[in-house]
Formats: sequence, structure tokens, C-alpha cells
Amino acid sequence: MSTRPLGPDPELADQLTRAGFYPHLIADLLDDELDGAPVQRHLLHLETHVERAEVHRHAIILVLTRESLVIVHVDDHQPEDHSEPVANVSVETVALPRLDSVVVSAVYPRPHEHRPGQGPRELTVGIAWSGGSRLDLGPAGCADPQCDADHGYQGQMVREDLVLRVSADADGTEHLNDARSFARELRRATRDAAWASAQGERPEHSGSAAPAAPRGVSRLVRGNHR
Repeated sequence: MSTRPLGPDPELADQLTRAGFYPHLIADLLDDELDGAPVQRHLLHLETHVERAEVHRHAIILVLTRESLVIVHVDDHQPEDHSEPVANVSVETVALPRLDSVVVSAVYPRPHEHRPGQGPRELTVGIAWSGGSRLDLGPAGCADPQCDADHGYQGQMVREDLVLRVSADADGTEHLNDARSFARELRRATRDAAWASAQGERPEHSGSAAPAAPRGVSRLVRGNHR
């Protein structure tokens, strides 16, 4: 049996072991995808879904390197014929300049009693990169409660390539703080990568005037708001 270390990063390997959710499988996936790239930051998030009498587990592993974001999804699955369980996995690597936005939404209880440094109770991190969108539609109405006319549909289009939700009550305050820290580091990395890419594409300027921001960068910065 191989005695090589589990995973590409000791701290991540320790988290995979403690989580106990196919740690060797996930470590092999990351080893192949990272291909020797050093890990700058990582986040391991486990979700459990109960469907009828079955319990399904889902793991999201985010690994940040100097040049890219690696996203791993792992689901356990019990075939209908009740044979041995299988794991469904997907792995994607996104170059940092391709990330359009990293949006963090938070829920703060009793905001009138908020103190400096006090964290939220819930956190949602949305990461967009491919241009895919989710369209939520519903019947449109009007202000007249007696109106029965057909007003068509209304809705909103939301870009959500990846959405990760963390609750202090369900996942623990430490894990929520880890998610906040990871999101902050990812925002910083995407901002730096966007500017570095833009500066590399523009010719050098002489004089003291700073070059204008390239198209698309301002949109990314707005998307990476706090």
C-alpha cells in the first residue's frame, strides 16, 4: 500500500481526514488537478441532504492557487439496485482572470446591537465566471386585487456559477469565519489577477498620467464588493 502523504497540502489533508468523506479520493483528485501548484488557500464545505429515507452527502472543496481556483464537487450515490455505493465527482479549474465576481451576502442578527468586529450568523458566497445564469420567473400581477387579467411573467436573472451557504448554527462559527476569510482572499486574488492581465495587454505609457482602467475591470471590481 502506498505511503505517500494524503493530499497536496498538510492542513487540507488533515481536514479531509477529519471530515471522513472519501479523503483519499478527494486527495487524488486534487493532486491530479493541481499538478504540483502550491496551495494558497482552501475551503472544505460539507452538506447533508435527507431525501425520504436516504441521507446524501455533498462536499465542495475550493482550492486557491496563485493562478487559478480549483473547484471539486463530490456526491455519494446509492444505486437503485442497492449495489455498492458510488461517488459522483466533478472537477473544474478556473483561471483567476476569468472570474467576474465574488459576492458575499451576510445575515446579522440584532443589528441595532452590533459591535465592531462582530461577525454574521449566516454567509452566502457567490462566484461567477462562465456567464451562465439562472432565470427565476413567476406570474406578474398588478395592484388591483380584483384584476384577473393575464399580465404575463416577471422575474430576475441571477448569475450563479457557484453558491456556497454557511450557517454558524449548522456549521459552526469557526467554519463561517474560514469561509469569510477564503472569500476575502479570493476577492483580493481576482482583483490582482485582473489588473495584472490588463496591464500586460496594454502598451507602456510614458509620463505621470496613470492609464485608464481597461474595459471590464471596473465591472469586476464592483462585483467584488464587500
